Amino acid sequence: MTANAPLLELRNAVPSFEESGLMPAPYNLRMMPGECVVIDCRDSARAAIFADICSGMVALTQGSVSFMGLDWSTLRDRQLNALRGRIGRISRHGSWLNLFGTHLNIMLPQLYHTTDTFEDVVEHATQLGYAFGLPGLPITAPDRLSAADLARAACVRAFLGRPELLVLEDISDTLPEESVLPFFETITAARDRGCGVLWFVRSTAAWREYRKAVNLHMRLLDEGLFPMRVV
Repeated sequence: MTANAPLLELRNAVPSFEESGLMPAPYNLRMMPGECVVIDCRDSARAAIFADICSGMVALTQGSVSFMGLDWSTLRDRQLNALRGRIGRISRHGSWLNLFGTHLNIMLPQLYHTTDTFEDVVEHATQLGYAFGLPGLPITAPDRLSAADLARAACVRAFLGRPELLVLEDISDTLPEESVLPFFETITAARDRGCGVLWFVRSTAAWREYRKAVNLHMRLLDEGLFPMRVV
């Protein structure tokens, strides 16, 4: 990735309708390192599909999507895995595996995508757990946790490691009020070291307290992605 290059860039990207179910509209977005882009989208399924597009998980019929200067469509599996290891993601619908304890669900992406030692991953995950109000790392299965604790765990998983991009689907309705400030603080700390933030929201309440720090406000509709005025 060269200096002054965008961290994430969509250039007239038209997703495959068969894979995405989205209308064949061109999407354009340019995010620089350290920027925060808020995207209004009341449809959580549409937001999740667009997050997949930005993560190189949906084929395009035209245009391109690049992350860290690399076009997703040109990469092989090993490169794809390595690059996706640079993305921290909060999924509204969780993507939890109940066959494993929540602690393994949190740590597996880091253990799979990076060369960090197991001890370092455990230590960082535990620190994040405390920051978000967990008493360490929960070892019970995800389906045994409350919605609030799952939201906390989702934050730990997304912020674990040193992601270059945070893709955050809206969990503001389940994240406890006392975890909101740590959420904002952790986003800011990540941005300070150059991490970009793509934050999907369903209402202005989710990001009202952070609005002065937002670089770009957009709205995701059937017809495409449209810039809004940050107010």
